[in-house]
Amino acid sequence: MPTPTTTSKNPKVQSFLEDLMMYNNNWFAIVLEIRKIILESSSQIQEKIMYGGIMFTIENTNICGIYVSKNHVSLEFSKGYLLEDKNKILEGVGHTRRHIKIQTIDDIETKKVVGFVSGLGVL
Repeated sequence: MPTPTTTSKNPKVQSFLEDLMMYNNNWFAIVLEIRKIILESSSQIQEKIMYGGIMFTIENTNICGIYVSKNHVSLEFSKGYLLEDKNKILEGVGHTRRHIKIQTIDDIETKKVVGFVSGLGVL
């Protein structure tokens, strides 16, 4: 039975999820879990396809995105340089963006995804 975390009101996001499920079930499970965390963090979050992945926005401002590569799923934070990162989990040295590479479902907890997503409220 479809749930809000496995379906999207946005047809392009829904198509992306369906394609990913057929392409790589492990990446699909990781994307679903990260997506669930993000969507549950705020009722204002919207999602769309952008740059080949799922971009999450609040009031048309890009907040973060989930992108799938051959070797990992990347959770990208548009203003990641503002996030507190005492444990040096975030990667990237650009002006604003930071990311977390997720390779296993356990990485979601180990790399403190919930904490970083909850920090999005400060951006």
